[in-house]
Amino acid sequence: MTGKQPFEAVVAEHGATVLRVCRAVLGPADADDAWSETFLAALRAYPELPADANVEAWLVTIAHRKAIDVTRAAARRAVPVGDAPERPAAQRADERDLDLQAALAALPRKQREAVAYHYLGGLPYTDVAAVIGGSTDAARRAAADGIARLRKTYAAATVGEGETR
Repeated sequence: MTGKQPFEAVVAEHGATVLRVCRAVLGPADADDAWSETFLAALRAYPELPADANVEAWLVTIAHRKAIDVTRAAARRAVPVGDAPERPAAQRADERDLDLQAALAALPRKQREAVAYHYLGGLPYTDVAAVIGGSTDAARRAAADGIARLRKTYAAATVGEGETR
């Protein structure tokens, strides 16, 4: 026989192999959906498949791609959780943010703005200089002085809390 076999015969002959591939990649829960998607895609493309093609390899390739699609879709779905976690960790982060805000507020205006615009806002020094006034070198110096002062403030605070440097 020189022509292609009917698609039903392809499903009967290779269906078990495709299902094993889907189960190996996805596990039993999602394998049936991937198997169905594989054969739907194969049915659409089958008329264009050359008569001498390796049908099993072609189907396994489609199954592999469908399994990847299922995995990606599952990664995008929301995962339900029980109760929301307690907030102590978030409160601790808020406390650190308040410490940073207080330390920034204690800096001279130009240093505070240079640090905020460059390190927190991501602006290059040329843009920082345009915003706060002065040269690029002055903006760079103000940011460096501000960071040095913040480091001293935090170093003093951590040593004061009993930590050593």
